[in-house]
Amino acid sequence: MNINDIPTPFYIIYEDRLRHNLKLINRVEKEAGVNIIMAFKANALWRTFNIIREYNRDCTASSLNELQLGREELGGEIHSYCPAYTDKTIDKYLQWSTHLTFNSVSQYERFKDRVYAYNSQTGSGQCVSPGLRVNPQCSVIETDIYNPALPGSRFGVTREQLGDFLPEGIEGLHFHQLCESTSYDLAKVLDAFVDQFGEFLPHIKWINMGGGHLMTREDYDIEHLITLLKNFKKKYPWLQVIMEPGSAFTWRTGDLVTEIVDIVDNQGIKTAIIDASFACHMPDTLEMPYKPIITGSIDPESAPYKYRLGGNSCLSGDYMGDWGFSAPLRQGQRLVLEDMNHYTTVKTTMFNGLQHPALVFCNSEGECRYLRQFDYTDYKNRMS
Repeated sequence: MNINDIPTPFYIIYEDRLRHNLKLINRVEKEAGVNIIMAFKANALWRTFNIIREYNRDCTASSLNELQLGREELGGEIHSYCPAYTDKTIDKYLQWSTHLTFNSVSQYERFKDRVYAYNSQTGSGQCVSPGLRVNPQCSVIETDIYNPALPGSRFGVTREQLGDFLPEGIEGLHFHQLCESTSYDLAKVLDAFVDQFGEFLPHIKWINMGGGHLMTREDYDIEHLITLLKNFKKKYPWLQVIMEPGSAFTWRTGDLVTEIVDIVDNQGIKTAIIDASFACHMPDTLEMPYKPIITGSIDPESAPYKYRLGGNSCLSGDYMGDWGFSAPLRQGQRLVLEDMNHYTTVKTTMFNGLQHPALVFCNSEGECRYLRQFDYTDYKNRMS
């Protein structure tokens, strides 16, 4: 199937780009001696997991649905973290997780007897390893909505709250302070973590450095990351080091292809209305916010033609801009919004009843096929 014959809108995922990221992540794993696992919160497109399984089978889950997806589709270790477990969910987490991180001391104290009872019944081969999320209070993230180190954060235990002793039975510590960050950001956080919690490291088995390590970004300093991790491992050789990036696995592996359906001009502002929606199909662009690259666009400040893009929903704020172009846009023209896979396909909605974009996969030979197409029944069943 030729990409130009596929009706818009559709997400397209490229096998060669995905494999490039997976190979780079594997390199860091092997050279640094760490375990890098995939976070479902950024990518749950399980129809591509046959490729991911060739490189990695371990994952992190934060809900029962993610937990079951990891068990069914990857089959490796499952490192679970949830802000709050309940009496209804804890047993399933214990049954299917290999590592289970608690967000607070009170959560661990509430369920530690269940952890002990489960491990006593299953034997050493199937025991779950309990951990505690800590908060080094080191902020390196500019966007507040993604910053777990803000004052009053609900995530993790501070050193002041923890006191001088780890709760009995805790085998690992977990921190997550990054978001699409650099290895130098990790170095700052790691210094803060060791300074505050270093005295507990001789008493645990593993450390989870969380997500946000954007090691597949073009300008990321891979050599610095590997050196940083190797030095940490040299100092604490008994610790299993775990990292769970979300974006890095599928960074720049897919796009959203749309078509211009109308162009409106109001008070000197031209808006090209597309057959997709920022609110429904690219929610992070409004939430974070950030402006995606459009293939072929140029700097709007010096461009002869400047446009906003408007989504095809009734939400007034469903638009972004501005983008610049060297020629006028026209109805029926296709636009490619780049890097619309990670944190995009997992967040889409059918608000306003807008049709969900199809999912298309393009293999290394350039052959494209549908992974999934959507219709009215998907919308109706979602409301039932």
